[in-house]
Amino acid sequence: MGNTVTLHRVLKAPPERVYRAFTDAAAQAKWLPPDGFTCTVHEFNPVQDGTYRMKFTNFANGQEHAFGGKFTELIPNRKVSYTDQFEDPNMPGIMTTTVELMEVSCGTEVRITQANLPDAIPLEMCYLGWQDSLRQLAALVETAPPAE
Repeated sequence: MGNTVTLHRVLKAPPERVYRAFTDAAAQAKWLPPDGFTCTVHEFNPVQDGTYRMKFTNFANGQEHAFGGKFTELIPNRKVSYTDQFEDPNMPGIMTTTVELMEVSCGTEVRITQANLPDAIPLEMCYLGWQDSLRQLAALVETAPPAE
């Protein structure tokens, strides 16, 4: 236990839209699962100390990974922190994820730190999964309907 990943991206979208992608269940189901996985959201209550539970399913083989946690800090359009815990006893421990958003001239700077990853998850695989997720996040938040 104890591995940490840190990620940094600049997205061409306002902080409000990026924050909403982290606090909306339907948005999370769309962008969070890495390539090749689907997501089912069972519970999602993005308020201070609110809980969530979801499941990723490997589309190719049907293998499922259920996990959940608690929102520990929410600062609208600036910060989202939450815990994650897998239901699989082979992946013990509680991970913590902090997402910091900062408005920049072209959109939003996003900094993510995910700490206390289970040893069963190779660090490089976690980075690959986040790369997929962040690409899908960009596709979601950077695509805006035309102004009327």
